[in-house]
Amino acid sequence: MTERLVDVLDRNGAVIHTYPISLAAPSEIADDAAYITKALEEAGHRRLVADTELAGLSARIHVSRGGQMAPYGDDRASASATKANVEQTIRDRAFLLWKQDGSPEGSADKYWHRALDEHLRERAYALWEQAGRPEGRADEYWRRALDFEAQ
Repeated sequence: MTERLVDVLDRNGAVIHTYPISLAAPSEIADDAAYITKALEEAGHRRLVADTELAGLSARIHVSRGGQMAPYGDDRASASATKANVEQTIRDRAFLLWKQDGSPEGSADKYWHRALDEHLRERAYALWEQAGRPEGRADEYWRRALDFEAQ
């Protein structure tokens, strides 16, 4: 599995995050477009920017620069795209849902799954919007959100 770095750019062309991207199939010989597409999907999943700004994002294969290693154009914490961060977001949402329902005993799993479902639906919708709301392809974006979360 080949990993490549991909820069995600805002609408002004400034690098806002660099993702290490690996494609699922080890035998898959992919062009730059496959890596760029996955980086933009990850930016959507990890809420790199507000959903309203997703359509303005672009990406490019990262070009290394010489000199000392240091963050470049990225004010986000290095853990911003981690699975733990997404799990914490879901955990926080589950807690709020639980509190809204009066804090019923013995229902943690119910609220976790409800929060996860809401999170996935929001991500799928944001990706669908980012792609220009293609008609008849909502299920495709739902599957993408599920597949991405399963990684």
